[in-house]
Amino acid sequence: MAEPNKTPKDGEVGGGAASGKPASPPRPRLVLPPNVEVVYSNVVRIAHSPAEMVFDFGRLLPGEQDALIKARVMMSPLGAKLMQRALTENLTKFEAQFGEIKIPQGKSLADDLFKSLQPPEPPKPETPS
Repeated sequence: MAEPNKTPKDGEVGGGAASGKPASPPRPRLVLPPNVEVVYSNVVRIAHSPAEMVFDFGRLLPGEQDALIKARVMMSPLGAKLMQRALTENLTKFEAQFGEIKIPQGKSLADDLFKSLQPPEPPKPETPS
């Protein structure tokens, strides 16, 4: 956040009356409480109505038929669109730093994610030549 009585540098948001631009409101601080629950998800179900988007985040374990929903997040369509933009920007930055994220190709994403957790196939018997 900008300090009071500090003039913004080039590229910074702000300005006020001196620059001829209205001052933008300060961004809210995000506060992460120490007891917030961290949820790992490898499955998301998305539903929507005209007024809201619903994201059910779940976890599917190898060999299980049911994905256990661990968290539900509801937001406005505008909020979801802004989250999509932020996610796209962050994935672009991630790939620039760590390399392309390759999406597995195959029968289904779940099969590809959990295929490595299945026991290996037994060796095939050699045929005499």
